[in-house]
Amino acid sequence: MNTAVADRPLTFAGMRASSWTLAIRIWLAIILALYVAFWLELEAPSTAALTVTVLALPTRGQVLEKAFFRLVATVLGITASIVIVGIFAQTEILLLIAFAAWLGICVYAAGLLDGNRAYAAALSGYTVAIVAIQQIDNPQHIFESSLARGAAITIGVLAVTFVNDLLAAPSQHPELVAKLDSVRLQLVSRVRSALHGEVPPAIAEAGFLHKVVALRPEINGLAAELSSGPVRSMAARNAMIGIVAQLFAVRAVHRLAAACPESVRDRAISALENGHVVDDSSDLNVIALSWTMDHLRRTNEETQRHIEELKAGHRPARAWRARLYRSHRVVAEASIRAGGRFLLAAAIFAMSGWTSVDISLSFVAIIITLGSTAPDPRAFTVVAAIAAPIAALFAGILEFAVLDGATAFPMLAIGLMPFTIGSALLMTVSNRVLSALGRINLVWILLLFSPNNPQTYNPESFLFAVLFLVLATSLLVGVEIVIPSVSRDRCRSWLLASVRRDLRNLPSRGKPELLPEEALFRDASRVAQILNAGDNGAAHLVSVYEAMASFDKAAALRFCEVELDLLTPGPLESEVATAYAAIAAKHPSSMVASAAALRQAASVRSISVAGASATLALASLMFAGTGPIAGFGAEATS
Repeated sequence: MNTAVADRPLTFAGMRASSWTLAIRIWLAIILALYVAFWLELEAPSTAALTVTVLALPTRGQVLEKAFFRLVATVLGITASIVIVGIFAQTEILLLIAFAAWLGICVYAAGLLDGNRAYAAALSGYTVAIVAIQQIDNPQHIFESSLARGAAITIGVLAVTFVNDLLAAPSQHPELVAKLDSVRLQLVSRVRSALHGEVPPAIAEAGFLHKVVALRPEINGLAAELSSGPVRSMAARNAMIGIVAQLFAVRAVHRLAAACPESVRDRAISALENGHVVDDSSDLNVIALSWTMDHLRRTNEETQRHIEELKAGHRPARAWRARLYRSHRVVAEASIRAGGRFLLAAAIFAMSGWTSVDISLSFVAIIITLGSTAPDPRAFTVVAAIAAPIAALFAGILEFAVLDGATAFPMLAIGLMPFTIGSALLMTVSNRVLSALGRINLVWILLLFSPNNPQTYNPESFLFAVLFLVLATSLLVGVEIVIPSVSRDRCRSWLLASVRRDLRNLPSRGKPELLPEEALFRDASRVAQILNAGDNGAAHLVSVYEAMASFDKAAALRFCEVELDLLTPGPLESEVATAYAAIAAKHPSSMVASAAALRQAASVRSISVAGASATLALASLMFAGTGPIAGFGAEATS
């Protein structure tokens, strides 16, 4: 009872203490950024405050990484603005087409990346909208506007960094240590169940992989955390990849245990307690189970060591690469559609004949580019449209009811408190829709209020800003109906086609680009994307099952290739060539026969081929189906 009470997080008004401290840090950083921007008399002080809202993240490493990418992307976007306007300033239609092309390029880049890198690509796109489109009638002012924006962003970055250091914002690695170790222990606890023939459905296993792959942006953020950040990031990346390799090993244990006699499974279960490896040289199934359990044990020990290295800040002996799979076809079509939406919105605004719609067009570009980094761009647009009138109401209350003409800075700080802290608290809730509303409202409120020195309190300007925002979000919802995102079924079919193509191309028969564990993580990221591209319908479940089956098959082939490469060149070269031909043909019985021939030839020469024969047996089982393979036991080696 006492332990449960001690472990319960502190709460106030139904929110955790960590949520309150984050909200207060955000509010203080906004106030500091505005104070410095007012003192320096910057042209766009609200940009400094908006920078803080963009960097509203819970840990120091995440903030520093995003701040770095925000500065880099701003410079890139400003450079692109100057170049595009310099070339096409005389022709407004060509200028908008060039903007749309640049926006599509940035969306394409964002689709190939993740985390703050994807955000940087999106920012490079909408910076052009903010800097160039809003100055489309005054191109000679772009450079001055760019300098003002860059200065305000720098002030915002320095303000949030100072406040985080002053109030000791938490580091990210303790939470990552807990997450990684928890996931690792879940896999360890499942080994016994796998030996008993119990395994979660494919959809659950795909969800597990999605959960692990989703840690990658957090792990990348560790590099910006303290002096040991890069080392901790390397250790965490190794642990993440090791966990994916463990999942494959657990699934392989389940498949192999089903093909072994019950007595062998009992011995394997007892081996979990005493650490001994189950071995029986007369049965390929048992040899494969012994090798896989030993591989699982070593992988678990390595993963545990990497987690300890993450915790202590020690450099791991080697660094694995956590590459993501990205379908260039999916990303390219998404970028083309993004550019098309921008052009359609621009055409509608042009036909309307309204003046000052460049601000609305800027909002359109911002939502399109940021939506490209969201799991569901259309849902992001809808949430942005819902948040617009809510933010307009709160901004109006702040400007005309709370402040109501006040000019003293302390009044501004106090007036902003409930709106910024309330939105920041909403960001931390577990509900994804409410969390997104909180983050967007935090930005929209400051964007509509647009704090300045002195504050104008002009109702007409405020109503125009609200009109432009609501118009942009509403129009974009309609534009996305005309030019919808790539359908989930289409994305899923393209991803599955790539799964089949990659499986056909194995084994690589040469120096592979990735180690087996690295390739496993890349395949896991593709499984996660296939999982996202569905709605739990029958077709989607079949696709996830195929993706997980191919995940197992590809891993078995890669490990098989590694073991066979250890035997070449050598006295078993002809047998190894036969084994390679068997795995290239993906024929289970040929794999079993080649494993038996390899063992027989090795016994004459007193060479150990346990790893090669075990992985051949494992690969044959993966390609044979769910049950034991006829002729896969001791009689296959006689």
